[in-house]
Amino acid sequence: MMMFNTKNFMLMGLLCLSAGAFAQNGKDKPKTPNVSLNLKKYIDPANMDPSAKPGDDFFEYANGAWVKNNPIPAKETRWGSFGILHQENTDRLKSILTDVSKTPGQPKGSLKQRVGDLYASGIDSVAIEKRGYDPIKPDLERVSKINNLDGVVNEAIYERTHGIGSPLFGFGVGQDSKHPTVNILNFGQGGTSLPDRDNYLKNDERTKKIQAAYKNYIVTLFKLTGTSDADAAKNAETIFNIETAFAKAQLSRVAMRDPNKTYNKFAVKDFQSLTPHLKWDELLPLMEVKGQDTILVSNPAFYKATDALLASTPVDDWKTYLTWNVLKGSASSLSSPFEKASFAFSSALSGQKVQAPRDERAANLVDGSLGELLGQIYVEKYFKPAAKEYMVKLVNNLKETLGERIQGLSWMSAETKARALKKLAAFTVKIGYPDKWQNYDGLEIDRNDYAGNLRRISEWRYNYNVSQLGKPVDKTRWGMSPPTVNAYYSPTNNEIVFPAGILQFPFFDFNADDAVNYGGIGSVIGHEMTHGFDDQGRQYDADGTLRDWWTKDDADKFKSRADQVVNQYNKFTVVDTIHVNGKLTLGENLADLGGLNVAYAAFKKTKEGHSNQKIDGFTPDQRFFLSWAQVWRSSQRPEAAAQRILTDPHSPEQYRTNAPITNIDAWYKAFNVKPGDKMYKKPEDRTKVW
Repeated sequence: MMMFNTKNFMLMGLLCLSAGAFAQNGKDKPKTPNVSLNLKKYIDPANMDPSAKPGDDFFEYANGAWVKNNPIPAKETRWGSFGILHQENTDRLKSILTDVSKTPGQPKGSLKQRVGDLYASGIDSVAIEKRGYDPIKPDLERVSKINNLDGVVNEAIYERTHGIGSPLFGFGVGQDSKHPTVNILNFGQGGTSLPDRDNYLKNDERTKKIQAAYKNYIVTLFKLTGTSDADAAKNAETIFNIETAFAKAQLSRVAMRDPNKTYNKFAVKDFQSLTPHLKWDELLPLMEVKGQDTILVSNPAFYKATDALLASTPVDDWKTYLTWNVLKGSASSLSSPFEKASFAFSSALSGQKVQAPRDERAANLVDGSLGELLGQIYVEKYFKPAAKEYMVKLVNNLKETLGERIQGLSWMSAETKARALKKLAAFTVKIGYPDKWQNYDGLEIDRNDYAGNLRRISEWRYNYNVSQLGKPVDKTRWGMSPPTVNAYYSPTNNEIVFPAGILQFPFFDFNADDAVNYGGIGSVIGHEMTHGFDDQGRQYDADGTLRDWWTKDDADKFKSRADQVVNQYNKFTVVDTIHVNGKLTLGENLADLGGLNVAYAAFKKTKEGHSNQKIDGFTPDQRFFLSWAQVWRSSQRPEAAAQRILTDPHSPEQYRTNAPITNIDAWYKAFNVKPGDKMYKKPEDRTKVW
């Protein structure tokens, strides 16, 4: 349900639980808590804006007072339910890491030695300052000695395999989406530094401001390594021009959402003929790849353009570009002038006012780098087995309900329904943390070498990734660490995954009533399940194979309904004249709509769902929809909002709250929404998909 893509396999996520009274048909029904003895207000009127009419702006009605009274912290680009949980988890991780890093005598290579020493190296600002940019001087010297095109390409490969960066193109080992048990080489587009191709190609005032900040960042880093003002300015233009050429060759994010368009299989020898200056028979061994004769390429035209660019661009310009790859990839691990320059640029993109404290950044870096080591301590301390047991039962209830909704679809044939139900039955569910932990075997962490640690981690990850060639896909692996406040669906694994970090209020709470839990974590579960049947996920079958299992008539009917969702979201304004991109956000919007429908239908099976008893002044149905709204309670800086529209497949939180409910009849009844209200849609205009 969140917001995730990885290099090697696609993740469809939430973003990016109060669960006590869940009642399920059959045995093993969890005991409903006595909410009369529970003094916590899970739906708190103090967070609402009673002056707003629910049918005009439900987000404002449900969250207006909270947003007004909780300004975005200076170190954040947006603030809300996800941010609060992330901050709470960061504080927990800091506590763990502070204790571990101060415990002497940990055996070298042990879990606690590595997470503790990585954190210690990250907060040791004195040592980092003392080293300046010494850690990258050998890299800068090596690049300076390049004298021909072969040297350019070899350096690009060296930087990739030694944890420095990923110049020229994207590369990784991942599942063959038409043979999902097989690992294969995946070549993607790349070569750029800014978040999206439009950051190079558009020329409106907002884009020009970002381009100017980027060029200033380049100039600053080059000057910090001794380059003159004039040469640094020249370098910035050279780099921007090269990256603009890469951007022109890239497919848009909307085009990249088509899994068939980006599935292009080549024999290596045939791919070689497409790129005569990239000699793959020589380069693949340098990339630690041996014995592979077949590859997948997401955008073949990008590689033709890259090859032509290699031939037409002077070697000295490529040296500048590769030097920049070293600088930008290392800046945040070097002394404060480099780090400050890096933050100044990122703040131009996001609007963030101040940098997060070093200890918070270090804690999150350990989680992002050694997440399955740190995660073992985290779940032992903060995640209770009962939460996992409850989630299993809740998932089964939602799964059963989605099956019932599929069976009841009026627009789908029996043939396609049978295949959809087969896929649903094959879902794998992962909750809390992995059954088998990743131990990062062979990765060494030095308490006194922060920059070196980051380099070794990146290099280890690269080597681990390519080591999977020739091995069956390991479906026990996770795409997120246990403390992550998120969730995801993987189409090639046909699995839904809920890390421990999200299993907290406002998503999940053992003491809350069913309405709150189903509106929160229930909708999250339904969201991830629906990803298996959104415009991308529906193209993968029960075993994760990219294969068409739909009748043409059913596919056409689905597309017609999906187009209604695209059109609805295209009308929403985010900043100034910027609108939501309905095509880019389609998968997440379908998952929100489907997830909320499934969660509501499951909620209506519970005892509370059958009642009209009010809690804190709200009926069960009202509490369900208010719980949904408070999950998305947030505000964000305009710079971040504008940038997210280019890159984020999720709609802004206001519209994630408001848009799906306008298609759900029960919401109209719960809040007496009538014609004339701004959010009102005629019954015949309400989109029904899953």
